[in-house]
Amino acid sequence: MTPLKQLFDLTGQVALVTGGSRGLGEEIAEGLAEAGSSLMVLARREQWLSPTVDAMKKRGFRCEGALCDVSKPAEVEAVVKETMGTYGQIDILVNNAGVTWGAPAESMPFEKWQQVLEVNLTGAFLFSQACGRQMIKRKYGRIINVASIAGLKSSMPSGIHYAGYASSKAGLLGLTRELAAQWAPHNIRVNAIAPGFFPTRMTEKVLEAAQPYIEQGIPMGRVGHAGELKGVAVFLAAPASGYITGQTIVVDGGATIV
Repeated sequence: MTPLKQLFDLTGQVALVTGGSRGLGEEIAEGLAEAGSSLMVLARREQWLSPTVDAMKKRGFRCEGALCDVSKPAEVEAVVKETMGTYGQIDILVNNAGVTWGAPAESMPFEKWQQVLEVNLTGAFLFSQACGRQMIKRKYGRIINVASIAGLKSSMPSGIHYAGYASSKAGLLGLTRELAAQWAPHNIRVNAIAPGFFPTRMTEKVLEAAQPYIEQGIPMGRVGHAGELKGVAVFLAAPASGYITGQTIVVDGGATIV
C-alpha cells in the first residue's frame, strides 16, 4: 500500500497553470510547486508574470513563465510547444485563466459576452486539447478546471449580474465531465474545482459592495481565506485522487447547500 506522503508527492512532474500569476492561480501554482512539481506559469501581462516567476524561483522552485492569451489558438499551441521544449513533458494542466463582466442580461454587450466565453470556456478547451494530445502520447495526465459556484447556482437575489460568467463556468463543468469520459482510457483524469467567494482582483468590487450580505448566505459565515484552495488542487493532481475523474469539488463554506 502506498504511504500517505507519497500519495501527495508530485516530484518529477510538470504543471502548466493558466492565469497563474495572481490570485487563486498563483496559490494553486504555489501548492503544486510545494508538492514537488516544476511550473510553467502563464499570464496575459508581463507586469503580472515576472514578479510571480521571480518569487517562485527565490523559494527554490523550478519555474518558467510565458505570456499567453488563452483564447488564441496559435498562442496556446506556442506555449505548449515551449513547455515541451523546456521540460519535455506536461503532467498537470490547470485551467484557471478567467475574466468576467457584470451587467444585466438584457443589456450585456455582445462583445463582452463573447470575450468571457472565449477566455473562460474556449480557452480551457484549447489548452485541454493541446495538452491532451501530449498526455495521450504518454498515457498520463491530470487536468484541473477552475470553475465556480456561479456554474452551479444563480446569483439572484444578490443583485450581481454575470450571465456570461455563469454560463462559461457551467459549460466548464460539462467540458470536465466530457473530457474525463473520453480520456479515461488514456490514464488522463479531468476534474474541476468550484470555488465560492475568495478575495481576488476579480471579486474585490463585489465584496466591497456586498460582502456582509454574501456572508449571510454562507453557513460558515465568511468568504474563503488564502491557502484554502491549493490543497484541493494538489489532491486532484496527486496519486491520492487516483480513482476520481469527472468530478467537481465545491470549496464555498457551504454556500451551495442552503
